[in-house]
Amino acid sequence: MTRNKYRTHNCGELRLSDEGKIVTIAGWVNSVRNLGGLTFVTLRDHFGITQLILDNQEIPSKETVISVTGKVVKRESPNPKMPTGEIEVVVDKMEVLGECTQTLPFEISDAQNTKEELRLKYRYLDLRNPENHERIVLRSKLLNYIRTYMHSHSFLEVQTPILTSSSPEGARDFLVPSRLNPGKFYALPQAPQQFKQLLMICGFDNYFQIAPCFRDEDARADRSPGEFYQMDMEMSFATQEDVFAVIEDLMGATIKEFTGKTLEPKFERMTYAQAMEEYCSDKPDLRNPLKVVDLTEKLSQAEFSVFKDKTIKAIKATCDKTRKFYDEMTKFVVDNEGKGLCWFKVTEGQLTGSAVKFLKEDEIQYLLEKTGAKDGDSVFIIADTKPRATKLISTLRNKLGEELELLSDEFKFVWIVDFPFYELGDEGNIEFSHNPFSMPQGELDALLNKDPLEILAYQYDLVLNGVELLSGAVRNHNPEVMVKAFEIAGYDKSVVENKFPALFNAFSYGAPPHAGCAFGFDRLLMFICNTTIIRDVIAFPLNKNAQDLLMGAPSTVTEKQLSDVHIKLREE
Repeated sequence: MTRNKYRTHNCGELRLSDEGKIVTIAGWVNSVRNLGGLTFVTLRDHFGITQLILDNQEIPSKETVISVTGKVVKRESPNPKMPTGEIEVVVDKMEVLGECTQTLPFEISDAQNTKEELRLKYRYLDLRNPENHERIVLRSKLLNYIRTYMHSHSFLEVQTPILTSSSPEGARDFLVPSRLNPGKFYALPQAPQQFKQLLMICGFDNYFQIAPCFRDEDARADRSPGEFYQMDMEMSFATQEDVFAVIEDLMGATIKEFTGKTLEPKFERMTYAQAMEEYCSDKPDLRNPLKVVDLTEKLSQAEFSVFKDKTIKAIKATCDKTRKFYDEMTKFVVDNEGKGLCWFKVTEGQLTGSAVKFLKEDEIQYLLEKTGAKDGDSVFIIADTKPRATKLISTLRNKLGEELELLSDEFKFVWIVDFPFYELGDEGNIEFSHNPFSMPQGELDALLNKDPLEILAYQYDLVLNGVELLSGAVRNHNPEVMVKAFEIAGYDKSVVENKFPALFNAFSYGAPPHAGCAFGFDRLLMFICNTTIIRDVIAFPLNKNAQDLLMGAPSTVTEKQLSDVHIKLREE
């Protein structure tokens, strides 16, 4: 580091080999222990913490910024938890550079236990906490690592526009009014989807970008509202397998670099149909060994009113708990908008439980055989409409994985492939199920000759520990196929030409086959940092209500500002 009048060394680098040196260091007062004549102060900067000894000198308040000059001495009581724990600095001269004159809203050392709203309002204090600070340092290192990796593998970094046109990407756009074009609006990009495909048509072979994306959607623990970053890539003359090879190598190298853990060189693959059958989710957490069994075929014919004419999903788990546990699981299902939970225990080959008296002997035997339940097992059953039963049993599976401590700390990746190209909408109409820009398997022949609901797409997700980390596809680069695909979904050629004019026209000038994907940069960092809250890994995040409590955004604007962009607010 540069040596100047404020410091000759930083607060993380002094060691026993520096004993006897006269040094100058600067930082924030981290802690103060007054022992009468002597005062022990720890000084903190970006690099670490060093202990100081003040002898009858003015004691600075915590979080005041100071620069001190003194002699490095060996500590009588070393602190092995600190890299600088074998030394301390006996202060000869101290200068206050920035005094902390306010009462701290929370203790820096206890930031993680402070209400999030307060932490975000005083984010500049929150990020002084070494653990929180290190996450942002790690973010920078991860950015640099991925960039270096992609450049070294012949990917070209290209920045795509932030101000672009509104496009139906699946979420609400953030709209920006145009001053020079009255009545018209830009949109902030939900993703660089069309631009990266256009780059392939431009003749650039492999593209990547760590791209800011903007979606006006609600927050979740693993989703930041408003804006997020994704590692976006596209490859010309590429198949699904080419994309998988790049991502598997990149993820393996990244996880090894930042956690020390080694991944299998090839990730597990699972079709969408298999994922929905065995886990009732296209985002299965494969650390959890529990699988879903469908009991609809026989038990929906039972006289038991709870089961009759319902979709019936079950999970068998090695579990012999007290009644309180099963009551808590029932409450969990109800809290998630379920009607209830049926549960049974197997003891000495017999099924026990509050609902067993409503089942016939052949139905009990069917349940035992189908689930494979044995002594010491419990069977948890959801009976409801198909969509609700599917959703609830998946949610319950995740809950049981946590409660029964079945989840390891490993990184479990799985590719979900062969997504349906179409699905039925609420009104029974045919809709795109995933991404309208994808190539249907079988291309034009499939669109012309197959039942739309049987057509699969070259679409894929990469799931990590139950979270969708990546989504991608082999792109449709044929205008004839694109027109037919949209026609089946109820859109005529004019809709394609008007909604996607640049991309549709560009395909007519010779487009290479291309494929790509994007993964959530913030989400990957969240896993590496072992936190479940995505806001922890973003320097200045919005809160759950998409508000910036630090800067006061969103905020009102003046009438003149509205007039400049030709906008008048509507009265509620």
